[in-house]
Amino acid sequence: MTNTADLVVRLDDFDPAVRRSALASLARTRLAALPPAGSNVNMHCHSFFSYNAEGFSPSHLAWAAREHGLYAAGLCDFDVLDGLDEFLEACRTVALRAAVHIETRAFVREYAQSDINSPGEPGVSYLMGAGFALAPEPGSPQAKGLAAYRDGARRRNEALIARIGPHLPDIAIDYERDVLPLTPAGVATERHIVRAFANKARLRFPELGVQTEFWAHVLRRDFEQTMALLSDIPAFEEAVRSRLAKRGGLGYEQPSPDTFPPVEEFFAWVTSCGAIPMATWLDGTSAGESDPDALLDCLRAKGAAAVNIVPDRNWNIRKPDERAAKIAKLREFVAAAERRQMPINIGTEMNRLGLPFVDELDGEALRPHKESFLLGARIMVGHSLLLRYAGVSYAGPDAATTWPDLSTRNTAFDRIGASPALTGPETRELEAMGRDKAFDRLMDRAKETA
Repeated sequence: MTNTADLVVRLDDFDPAVRRSALASLARTRLAALPPAGSNVNMHCHSFFSYNAEGFSPSHLAWAAREHGLYAAGLCDFDVLDGLDEFLEACRTVALRAAVHIETRAFVREYAQSDINSPGEPGVSYLMGAGFALAPEPGSPQAKGLAAYRDGARRRNEALIARIGPHLPDIAIDYERDVLPLTPAGVATERHIVRAFANKARLRFPELGVQTEFWAHVLRRDFEQTMALLSDIPAFEEAVRSRLAKRGGLGYEQPSPDTFPPVEEFFAWVTSCGAIPMATWLDGTSAGESDPDALLDCLRAKGAAAVNIVPDRNWNIRKPDERAAKIAKLREFVAAAERRQMPINIGTEMNRLGLPFVDELDGEALRPHKESFLLGARIMVGHSLLLRYAGVSYAGPDAATTWPDLSTRNTAFDRIGASPALTGPETRELEAMGRDKAFDRLMDRAKETA
């Protein structure tokens, strides 16, 4: 008999059939022993379809969320929706409230002279589309738009490698040969590129002292510092990423307004998919984020209907003065979003080793915002259910007609998201009854929960 540890390892196999079988076995043998849903959420988890530091697949994320007793979880990959169907199916298998998002970078012309949330890159902003319920139909404008984001990421990656190559000829890498095998579906990130260079250096310089000398030269550090760094893989890869790909690095190229799509284009594509255009926030210390009211008003005018925060980087800070300042900035931004009744999506990303699996919402720093964060999670879940089974989007015309007042709309989607997680048989029943009856059924479930 296969033990639990072996099944968990199989959750990250690049073969989807292996992942599906492993999750089914875990659900059959171990699900009943897992803790019930608590009051923490992680609605922003990257999977190995973009970059997860632990190599977690969407199925593994769903299982780990249940192991941690999460109330709800959200998948959020960069420039792709490759994990959408797997994550939603996995969450149905383990009875977990769920949503699927996408993240990208876009250009905001009003902030062309100011950093927003991509440090050192004026006008460039991380943005999200939230609550995708179905993959775009092949050949549709939505599918072509999604392919364009994937292709754009590939072009930027290949250009980055080409710029780095002449500086590091001893460990030159090939995108197809060295980078893409690190991914399950041919979509790489800067972090995959960094890992590929690190892997090539280990092969080229198998003797640790020689490898240390090489990296000491590249990273411009002394031998002892570099030797210590090589023993701390997360810190080492961050240092290499900074030296190769970030501002001032060997392969860095300052983005222009043409490097990334305009925010209007991305939000229009998100809306056409029925998803929710979402602004994101870093920590309030940049020029662009210094006035959260102005930033949110600008992005709302372009279609943003919700916001995303990664709370850990706003309070989990060693220096007391810096910690206090960023907690105050967090409080200021949450208040600005609440005034506009914009749902708040939170999560830890999981794209760097050392990040927590989930934020502790009863901790001192986050407790004041716990109800807002849970409300945001429930709205994301409620939207995902209504969109998938009834064709109604939180950001769409049907919702605006049915609930023209934002407060009433938030309450309705909140109650739907608070209803018990759907299982496979329930979803099949909803799919079979048609959109109008499914809408009524979901509203009835919300009333039963309330």
